[in-house]
Amino acid sequence: MRYLDPQADLTFKLIFGEHPDLVISFLNSMLPFGPEEEITEIEYLSPEMVPENPLRKFSIVDVRCKDKKGRQFLVEMQTVWSAEFKQRVLFNASKAYVRQAAVHENFHLLQPVYSLNLVNATFESDLEGFYHYYKIIHVEHSDKVIEGLHLIFVELPKFNPQSFSGKKMQALWLRFLTAPRRITAKR
Repeated sequence: MRYLDPQADLTFKLIFGEHPDLVISFLNSMLPFGPEEEITEIEYLSPEMVPENPLRKFSIVDVRCKDKKGRQFLVEMQTVWSAEFKQRVLFNASKAYVRQAAVHENFHLLQPVYSLNLVNATFESDLEGFYHYYKIIHVEHSDKVIEGLHLIFVELPKFNPQSFSGKKMQALWLRFLTAPRRITAKR
């Protein structure tokens, strides 16, 4: 049997970049939302974030969309880990956040940006679990948060469907993303 690998760039973009119902289900299962915060509809945005100044850095993400509340979602599938990937994620999320502000708009109109990054590598070996959620917090008082940027990293090799007890849809999506590699690796 042959499988289309959902982690392959083209396949990933075809699944999540062209099917709103699939990306909504995926985002709702993977992001730290309560039922009242769940996404109900999205609008795809260009995955290319072209700088206004041609001397600045050009960015492309796999999938970029926003919901009717104005929250933006960046989704990346990374099959090869590199040390600078976290900085690239922060750069892209920051760029998406900053681009919301028009010249005369108030800052309170800015909506959160969620960057969901699926990585087919183990890079947080000193941390348990496969799901890592970062936001801007006060160093001494972690209950104090500056809202705006939410960075989520999922280490796919650490996901174990047999011992997973989280959200059911999250487990199904993660199995979908990792199953073809597990099946072909056993052969």
